[in-house]
Amino acid sequence: MFLRFTSPALALSLCFSLTAPSLAINLVTSRAALSGNDSLNWSSVGTFFPPSTLPLSFTATSAGGLGVTVSIPTPPTLPSPPQITNPLIFQTTASGIETNFAEGDFILFTGLKPGTPPPTLGNPGPLSIAFDSPVKGAGAQIAADDATTSYTAYIEAFDVNGNSLGIFDIFPATSSLALDNSAVFIGVSSPSAEISRIAFSSDVALRAIGINTLSINNPAIPEPSGAIALILFGSGLIAVKRKR
Repeated sequence: MFLRFTSPALALSLCFSLTAPSLAINLVTSRAALSGNDSLNWSSVGTFFPPSTLPLSFTATSAGGLGVTVSIPTPPTLPSPPQITNPLIFQTTASGIETNFAEGDFILFTGLKPGTPPPTLGNPGPLSIAFDSPVKGAGAQIAADDATTSYTAYIEAFDVNGNSLGIFDIFPATSSLALDNSAVFIGVSSPSAEISRIAFSSDVALRAIGINTLSINNPAIPEPSGAIALILFGSGLIAVKRKR
């Protein structure tokens, strides 16, 4: 359960598995290991307080200027109203909507059947993100709504022609209301800029998924040369920070 207003916690342990990868693409299980130089915070898209729904397909721009197109399939039709909403963005906080992301994270959520007790039906995705220019890596933390037991999280990467470069999974992934940043990170990386699209999903049937900030290894952003970096560092213009 991760879209609720009370906070029972579920235990978290991690073990990773890999399904049918390409030789060039690798699974990435932490934000630091992705070596991202660009990001997309979902607070830059739509209205999040109060949350308002988004189209099933919409565009956004990363902090580094990379255009992306987000696509989520039409949710299944339910036998009785209300139907599952379109995707939306919300901020997870102790005084509002609690999750097992970090407090204050902005979450892109695939949509759910509103006003119903848990476990709440939702759009299982996949949540697909296409890049205007191919990238070397991308990933985010992921959680499935109302998942009371461990589940499998998936990410698949595609090339510019729509061919699958590999599908990867992490088990166990967990969801809770602990606001403890325990949502698993799942991403992909490649030595070359060949990733044109990624898709997130889980094996929890008819449950929505949410992801937080998308980290990107964007080859269009050049690394500073050694000489320039030394000059900037010496003048105090470079600050190094690490984010988990």
